[in-house]
Amino acid sequence: MSRDYKGKRVVVWATYIDSSQTRSQGRRLSREKAVWRPRLEEIVRAAEELGLDPVVEDSPYPRRWFEDKKRVVVDKVESKRKTLLLIAETIKKLREHRRS
Repeated sequence: MSRDYKGKRVVVWATYIDSSQTRSQGRRLSREKAVWRPRLEEIVRAAEELGLDPVVEDSPYPRRWFEDKKRVVVDKVESKRKTLLLIAETIKKLREHRRS
């Protein structure tokens, strides 16, 4: 991550908000607030809905460097945790809306 993101942007890996992962695997939210296996496209769409100006970058999650993964860098809302919560909530709403 470049220095111009420092303090203004937040890195979001799908693992951070994935309820199928454990805390030791990298999940940052409680299982109740996390999302079941979020896709990169869902994270980007949720960030766009929230006006967080998402940017997708090629970079594997450090604990799972052997997997081909990408990350999303978004504008920081308040804290990193609050930003992750907002994205997870928005993904849940988008999934419910898609089912209806």
